[in-house]
Amino acid sequence: MNITEKDFDNSDKAKDVEQSIRKRFKKTIWSRFTRAINTYDLVKPGDKIAVCISGGKDSMLMAKCFQELKLHNKFEFELKFLVMDPGYNAANRKMIEDNAKSLHVPITIFESDIFESVFHIEKSPCYLCARMRRGHLYYYAEELGCNKIALGHHYDDVIETILMGMLYGGQIQTMMPKLHSTNFTGMELIRPMYLVREHNIMAWRDYNELQFLQCACKFTEANDTPDNEENSSKRIEIRELIKTLKKTNPFVEGNIFKSVENVNLDTIVAYKQKGERHHFLDRYDEQIFMNENEGE
Repeated sequence: MNITEKDFDNSDKAKDVEQSIRKRFKKTIWSRFTRAINTYDLVKPGDKIAVCISGGKDSMLMAKCFQELKLHNKFEFELKFLVMDPGYNAANRKMIEDNAKSLHVPITIFESDIFESVFHIEKSPCYLCARMRRGHLYYYAEELGCNKIALGHHYDDVIETILMGMLYGGQIQTMMPKLHSTNFTGMELIRPMYLVREHNIMAWRDYNELQFLQCACKFTEANDTPDNEENSSKRIEIRELIKTLKKTNPFVEGNIFKSVENVNLDTIVAYKQKGERHHFLDRYDEQIFMNENEGE
């Protein structure tokens, strides 16, 4: 299913939203969006990017920012606004379609049955759902002739991922601003919202009186008790931890983000690179030899 320009409504809603990005949220959203594009070299001449819209606030704002970038950028690139319906109920599907029409985002919708596939899986259904959705998005983007998919992960997702890896996974890793696909040759994943704070996205949403999907999966609909393991997730615990730390250290979020940009391998006991494990003892004695030569 496609929603094209002929389906757009005639209200000024889209124009107001676009103006808010250019003016009111220029510093907190637009400038950070373009900074990520430039800092991480996310968009190049000739790119054909599948902007993946889930129906939430992050991905829809990303779509509007990409439209703005298209208007002002100095080189040519193409955009396809891709929505994958993994099995939304009728109301949620309609919300996505209505938002696309009112915000003037020409979306292409693909159907899938991912929600049904993971609904009866007891262990980590959300993880499996995310992986399956990612694979479908690559596949559909490739069908559209795209060489990149853009996802709406933001700054807060990045710092939460860093802490989750350390505290619950026993590893130091981050959500990268871009990745080469391992299963789809020539395809890349990019995250242009990488430097945008979530509270600013929420402020943009509320200022424009917009409503978007939260989590709309069948699992969440069927399991809304506070004791549900998926609902009381580790990510929520991490968010609360960051809030607590911020009370005594207002710079804690920025420090978490910068920590994976300032890794000193000389002080790391062990690390992995391209799947190969390296240990400080591997070259420990060589370091003594090097230090002795430097002293001569």
